[in-house]
Amino acid sequence: MAGVMRAITLGAHVLDVLARPVEGIPEGQGGALLDQIRVAPAGTAAGTAVILAKLGANVRSIGAVGDDPLGDMLLSLLQRHGVDTALVRRRAEVQTSASVLPIRGDGSRPALHVIGANATLTAGDVPLSALDGTTHLHVGAPELLDPQLVVSVLRAARERGATTSVDMLAPGDFPGILDLVAAALPYVDHLLPNDEQVLGFTGSDDVVEGCRKLLAMGVGCVAATCGADGAIVVTNDGVERVRAFPVEVVDTSGCGDAFSAGYLRGLSLGRSLRDAAVLGCATAALVAQGLGTDHGEYDLAAVEEFATARAGA
Repeated sequence: MAGVMRAITLGAHVLDVLARPVEGIPEGQGGALLDQIRVAPAGTAAGTAVILAKLGANVRSIGAVGDDPLGDMLLSLLQRHGVDTALVRRRAEVQTSASVLPIRGDGSRPALHVIGANATLTAGDVPLSALDGTTHLHVGAPELLDPQLVVSVLRAARERGATTSVDMLAPGDFPGILDLVAAALPYVDHLLPNDEQVLGFTGSDDVVEGCRKLLAMGVGCVAATCGADGAIVVTNDGVERVRAFPVEVVDTSGCGDAFSAGYLRGLSLGRSLRDAAVLGCATAALVAQGLGTDHGEYDLAAVEEFATARAGA
């Protein structure tokens, strides 16, 4: 049925604790008053799952969280947005992955992060039968997982006719990242990095050149976000550039996951690569206007209306 998306998001599940605006950490026992503190579901699997669900996809999430209050909160937030968490594993021996994000006035932020349970997911936690009937598999932060697990699940998804995508969490200067994921790349239809990751992972000075290096490693398409410059989509057939939508930015922390979700939802609707990237940029623009990945009360129609209204801006 056209437009139906039955997605699995596999990998990083993170609980974000966000505070704004933070321009500095008080010295000693000092304090500061802020406008807002909140928690939000995040991570390249869980954050993308939430936004896909908002955009009308049927989403199951697979990952690992601690058997702790952080895990309780994260699962509750995912379920509130309609994400099926039955395959999220609980770990008694390790805490739920979490980040503390002090958001600056311009929307940028440093990150204080605990990897936690994300690194404990094993092949035994991922029944390949869960892929039956799935139209899309999105793997978030494969560098945290067993490489053989990543290869096997991507290959199994492909064998079942599903579209596959990957978004890495590691920064561009993470050493040896491509060696960790190289075996999986030939099974990736859409790789969704940011521009800094493309340059850092490949050692290139130009984003398009870096994307082409990733294509040469077997990836079908690279759709890279470029911050305020929008996004660039590179295939062996050419290059598409999509502008970002101008908005007043509150928080950029969920924008990558928002782009991924919008882009993938666009593909599921049969959109061209360019139009899918436009939907991704529009989704990211809505999320950027508030605090946390799950900011905003919107659905697919609202994102499309926003994109149409702002197309000439």
